[in-house]
Amino acid sequence: MADPIPNPSTRLEEQEPMPVLDDALRSSSRTATEEVIPVVEETATVGKRQIVTGRVQVRTVTDTVEELAHTTVQREDVEVTRVPIDKVVETAPEIRTEGDVTIVPVLEEVLVVEKRLVLKEELHIRRRVATETVEVPVTLRKQRAIVERLAPDIPSTDPE
Repeated sequence: MADPIPNPSTRLEEQEPMPVLDDALRSSSRTATEEVIPVVEETATVGKRQIVTGRVQVRTVTDTVEELAHTTVQREDVEVTRVPIDKVVETAPEIRTEGDVTIVPVLEEVLVVEKRLVLKEELHIRRRVATETVEVPVTLRKQRAIVERLAPDIPSTDPE
């Protein structure tokens, strides 16, 4: 039987006639509509599968580093000076501020034939602000990741 698909490299005169079409054309009792010509089609199917080509291992390592933390701190010192007054007053003086000095009156009642208010002393409070730089050692933790590529699991082909 002849090849149903003609070879394109051969000339038309050299090709063998196709028996199905040739018989249909020669036979007067058959019509071309009665003949069945098979049509062939190829299909391609694409699939995928997972193949392990290698593995990696990831781990973290924590390192500690000693460093000096630099900062500026303020410290406030208070100086108290007692100033004796010993003066009789009619009413209690208010707490007052003169410049950077806060004055707090200290009163005492004294028993005399009559009762008098005597200003015994004043406390003069002066504030001083000192600024200094300090260094404090601190421990800091830092993590880093280590990635290692492992050899792939390849099954052996040696018979056991």
